[in-house]
Amino acid sequence: MTIDDLEVFCACWNRHDIEGLMSFMTDDCVFMSSAGPDACGTRYVGRDAVRRGFMAAWEMVPDAQWNNGRHTISGDRGMSEWIFTGTRRDGHRIEVSGCDVFTFRGDKIVVKDSFRKQRG
Repeated sequence: MTIDDLEVFCACWNRHDIEGLMSFMTDDCVFMSSAGPDACGTRYVGRDAVRRGFMAAWEMVPDAQWNNGRHTISGDRGMSEWIFTGTRRDGHRIEVSGCDVFTFRGDKIVVKDSFRKQRG
């Protein structure tokens, strides 16, 4: 996994390109969303579940964008920082900082753990 790969991964999010995103994920991938009923948010396990979890972001915020990406890699771990913007279906506008913490296996992502600030 390289910084360039993480830049492409982020671009796939902004294009709402599910096939592009899934091309970076292992078969046994895990996605822990930034919100949900558990301490880890909502945990999606396996390609089908992760696909649904990724697509849920665009369903909830149809114009979702992850801007100003900055990426770091150290061994089999990585992080992407970004500013999340979009408008929820109810018209509420969102702009918050966030990050993804990754675990890699070779050139694929096995775990994507997402974190977002809450404005209040």
